[in-house]
Amino acid sequence: MIVLGLTGSIGMGKSTAAKMFAEAGVPVHDSDEAVHRLYSGVAVPLVEAAFPGTTHDGSVDRALLGKYVLGDPVALRKLEGIIHPLVRADADAFLARHRAAGAALAVLDIPLLFETGGRDRVDKVVVITAPADIQRARVLARPGMTEEKFKAILARQVSDAEKRRLADFIIDTVHGFDTTRASIQAIIGELTGDKP
Repeated sequence: MIVLGLTGSIGMGKSTAAKMFAEAGVPVHDSDEAVHRLYSGVAVPLVEAAFPGTTHDGSVDRALLGKYVLGDPVALRKLEGIIHPLVRADADAFLARHRAAGAALAVLDIPLLFETGGRDRVDKVVVITAPADIQRARVLARPGMTEEKFKAILARQVSDAEKRRLADFIIDTVHGFDTTRASIQAIIGELTGDKP
C-alpha cells in the first residue's frame, strides 16, 4: 500500500482536496478530525493535567486551551507532546486496517507534515497550494480569524515555497474544483496504475 501525505498551509484548500480523495474512494486519515475525537476521549485527562481548567463535561474546551497556548511556544510544545503521539497512533491503526483490507493507496492528511517530521511516515507527498493573496482572503474570511492569529499560524508553518520544493506532487487550488479534482485523479492514477 502506498501512503500519500497530504499537506498545505492554512487556507490553501487542503480540506477540500482531502474530501476529493475520499470521494474518489481513497481512505483518508484526517489529523484534525482525529484531534477532535481525542479531545473528547483519551486526551482529556492528559490535557487537564497539563492545563488545569481546560476541560468540561468530558471534553477539551478548545477556546480555553487556546488561551493557554496561543503565543506561548513552551505551552504549545507541551500540548504537542501530548497530542502528536496520540494522533500518530490513531493514524498507524488506520493504516494497519486499510493495509489489511488490501487498499492500494491511503492518504494521511497532516497539516504540519514537514513541521512535525511526518515526511518519514509517507511514501509520497502532495502539497496543496494557492497564491498568497488568495490564501490570505480565504483565511481572513473565517469566523473569529484576525490578522494577528493568521500571522501567528503562518509563523509556525514551513513556507509554502519550501513545501512546494519538498513535494512530490503540487496541486494549485486557484484553478477551481474541477481542475483540483482532475489533478487528484491523475495522482491516484499515477500511484495505483488506475487511470481515470
